[in-house]
Order: sequence, then C-alpha cells, then structure tokens
Amino acid sequence: MSYIKAENVLPQELIETIQQYVDGKLIYIPCKEKQEWASTTSAKAFFREGNERIYETYKSGIDPTNEVGDQAIKDTTVKFTANEADLKRAKFHIVAVPTPGND
Repeated sequence: MSYIKAENVLPQELIETIQQYVDGKLIYIPCKEKQEWASTTSAKAFFREGNERIYETYKSGIDPTNEVGDQAIKDTTVKFTANEADLKRAKFHIVAVPTPGND
C-alpha cells in the first residue's frame, strides 16, 4: 500500500483539524466498503505459494525447521492437508507459526 500526500487530496482546513489529533504521523483511513484481504496486491498469492511449498515439504517427510527431524515427520500419523473439505471435516487443526530461533 502506498501513501498519498494529504495536501494533494484534502482541504487545508481538514488537514489542520486532523493535525490536532495526529501531527506528522502516518494514519490509515479504511475503505468505505470492506475489501477482501490483499485483493489489490499480490500478497495473497505470495503467501499461498509459500504455504503450499511448506505443506509439500512436510508431506514429503521433511522437517524444514529441524525441530523434530525428518524421521519424526515421516513416522507421524498427523495428516498434512491443504484440502478445504478435509479441513472442514477435521475435529481440530494444528496451526504452526514460525518464531525467531535461539541462534
């Protein structure tokens, strides 16, 4: 998302009113109508492709984080899936969020 200079689109009086609350800072003004996340950028495709690569890595029996090792991934009974129907039928989901390591 890029920014637009306020003086290019807002009347000076409105800028001065806003400056009473927020002076010299970036401010986000939401759309009137809610838009789907990343509907105007390539971010959704970027993250989908990254998630698919991670999913395929686990499904291949590889531990990309080296947390438990490849053998533990190969031996697990956990079902790795990106299939929406499977996800809807599941009784629970395990969501793993990467965090900085202790290197």
